[in-house]
Amino acid sequence: MKSTAPRALLLLGLLAALACGDGSPTTPEPTSPADSAPIGDPTDTTIGSAPRTLAVLGNGDVPERYTAEVAERDGWAYTSTWGGVTRGRNFGDVVKIWDARSGTPTLVDSLKVPGAQTLDDLQISDDGKLLVVATEYAGGSIILYDRSDPARPVQLSRFTSANTNPGVHTVKLARWNGHHYAFLSIDPGGGRHAALVIVDITDPRAPREILARTMGNPYVHDVFVRDGILFTANWDDGLVLWDIGGAGKGGTVANPVQLGAVRTASYNDHPSVHNVWWFHDPRTGSKRYAFVGEENAPGQVGVSATGDIHVVDVSDFAHPREVAFYHVDGAGTHNFHMDEASGILYAAYYNAGVRALDVRGDLSSCTAAQKSSDGRCDLARMGRDVAHALGDAPQAYTWGVHFENGRLYASDMIHGLYVIDASPLVR
Repeated sequence: MKSTAPRALLLLGLLAALACGDGSPTTPEPTSPADSAPIGDPTDTTIGSAPRTLAVLGNGDVPERYTAEVAERDGWAYTSTWGGVTRGRNFGDVVKIWDARSGTPTLVDSLKVPGAQTLDDLQISDDGKLLVVATEYAGGSIILYDRSDPARPVQLSRFTSANTNPGVHTVKLARWNGHHYAFLSIDPGGGRHAALVIVDITDPRAPREILARTMGNPYVHDVFVRDGILFTANWDDGLVLWDIGGAGKGGTVANPVQLGAVRTASYNDHPSVHNVWWFHDPRTGSKRYAFVGEENAPGQVGVSATGDIHVVDVSDFAHPREVAFYHVDGAGTHNFHMDEASGILYAAYYNAGVRALDVRGDLSSCTAAQKSSDGRCDLARMGRDVAHALGDAPQAYTWGVHFENGRLYASDMIHGLYVIDASPLVR
């Protein structure tokens, strides 16, 4: 999810100038027969075979700024902008609004955000009514917009507090017990440690802070919330799981209780846990795996990056363990999104474009030839790498992806917004 300012800047070598569900399982989940089934339909000659290339339907170029995250609903897409280094002397203070319903993105408007240097992250609420944008280096804030007219979002409020300094790096939205919350990952800086801030946005005109908690080493970069379980990407402290009401351990949104943690493998002993997705398989009911993105150093925009996808078995919240990984030589992963109905994980892979992985079934069992020297299963050797996109685009540097209705919306730092045909992988 969403990577960006100090994290992405440090890891891209660009920060010097800035000196900058009730009843969720707590015991191992049994493997269902479907978990052991062959990948995909036996008649499908695509899934499990050599990766195919997904076709690009259209591109909306953004030449004057670096593009950051993408959010989309019903063919209307929004891309944020990154200002760690200026492009054309412009900081990342604009949200681009695209009509992509035809498959070719058409820019219809832009939102200029006063006082912001970077607008790395943005989210659309699950009901489509709100667009929420995170700002950095202007005290730190989130701005809530009404999407009644998706082409012309209207600002409802701007939330900031002493605890959002010096910037909100990522924002994630989730509902629990009848309330709507924004989970903010706060940058370290100015003598302050990284922190998680949780804001009740049930009334989007009057957001209310309910938690500010120091965490992460040196960052808490992103979160994922589902079924009353909070996952935090705490960088070198690893992936941490919290009860906020779903595990029956006494946690609440205002007072999360830690359930477990794991430091994922890394070539330099710095896990650099960047983002996470907890997969709920609607076909099998399995909730066994969380996918963790690693953003490691060094990197250069448009040229290089490093970092793997790590597969963590979270069937026992108290003892999560890494069981598999996916690696691309000379490239690093960034944010991802899932087509859960099809069991496909889409990963923005910076200088390797977009990678699509088949993640349905058992990811912890593999042959000796499919294992790494440390015993983890290698998804590439298991034939789980099923499709690629944008890998041949010149200087591609793909930041984020969003899947909806057979299409993939991908934000690229250099080239703006792409719409990709993902229908061949829908099953």
